[in-house]
Amino acid sequence: MEKEKERVCVTGASGFLASWLIKRLLLCGYNVTGTAEMLEPALQGTLNVLRSCKKNPALRRVVLTSSSSTLRVRDDLDPKVPLDESSWSSLDLCEKLQAWYVMSKTMAERAAWEYCRENGIDLVTILPSFIVGPSLPPDLCSTASDVLGLLKGETDRFQWHGRMGYVHIDDVALCHILVYENEASHGRYLCSSVVMDNDDLVALLSARYPTLPIPKRFEKLDRPHYDLNTSRLKSLGVKFKSIEEMFDDCIASFVQQGHLTLQPAAPI
Repeated sequence: MEKEKERVCVTGASGFLASWLIKRLLLCGYNVTGTAEMLEPALQGTLNVLRSCKKNPALRRVVLTSSSSTLRVRDDLDPKVPLDESSWSSLDLCEKLQAWYVMSKTMAERAAWEYCRENGIDLVTILPSFIVGPSLPPDLCSTASDVLGLLKGETDRFQWHGRMGYVHIDDVALCHILVYENEASHGRYLCSSVVMDNDDLVALLSARYPTLPIPKRFEKLDRPHYDLNTSRLKSLGVKFKSIEEMFDDCIASFVQQGHLTLQPAAPI
């Protein structure tokens, strides 16, 4: 008989990623406690969670969801060298660009590492790129709303993205469980399937979904070229789903929830 797995706690349980992670944990046999956090600033919210973790003598490991944005906003990028987990975004450049989300995520992860080192907490961080996939909550988060807007012909929100990494939500959830269970896991783990320019993404989606009013092209921005090195997770056996799979699953979810209508393609 299989031994019952321990209890885990997932914060922000009603969120896009957290709800999917809870689903996966339950399927893996874990006892899951979910907490719905108040919307606190990233830095203070992260430290509050870690302070609560410190009070639990049974705590084994903390897996923190950070972001790939914490390593790619810098003014010294070498387009020939893919970014890996050793890279950190420049807070000065974030301030100059008014990239407040990136700044808050970077400060929160740095603070988490400092706090966990000082308090003897075993911390591992996952750095997902732009997460795409089915949404379990009926109300769409900002990420899913951005994708839905793109599929309906809007360009404003994706215009800012420029070149972006993409990853399936199920891969992100499974990677959280993987690094939690793997005793040798340590440090940061970049979680991304593919990096694409906006124009390449919409070309792929337009060909795959010709009846959707997907934009044909975007205004060119002066953005640095970059790629992401995900060899740390791949060395643990991770095989990422393709860009086609993540958008197919996402679009099917939008249709099922009534956010999007797919018309049959015209016969050739």
